[in-house]
Amino acid sequence: MILLALLSLVAKLVGTVFLFAAALGLLRFSDPFQRMHAATKAGTLGAGFVVLGVLLQLQRLDATLIGIAVILFLLLTIPVAGHLLGRAAYVSGASIGGLTGDDALQGVLDRQQGSLEARLDE
Repeated sequence: MILLALLSLVAKLVGTVFLFAAALGLLRFSDPFQRMHAATKAGTLGAGFVVLGVLLQLQRLDATLIGIAVILFLLLTIPVAGHLLGRAAYVSGASIGGLTGDDALQGVLDRQQGSLEARLDE
């Protein structure tokens, strides 16, 4: 009983650290692709660990089934949503200032010349 309570607390703390890292990444990174990466990777892990901590704390079958479904839903939907948002940002001409190598999608996807903000200001 004490061990499960301690594991629950550790899982919640790990999840909180990941969620804090995701929020910090959103504030500190310069382009939308880096921000999206921080939000999807760290946010998914953070939310998953917090839900896992709650599962360990409650120790009930109904909560466990719902919690496992929530974690699976997070793992299945957030990467897909992140990919679609990244593709939409790329096609719309968002800044790729954080890119250090060649643009691998150049010539594969049609891309607008300037960012949406710059096109709206014209």
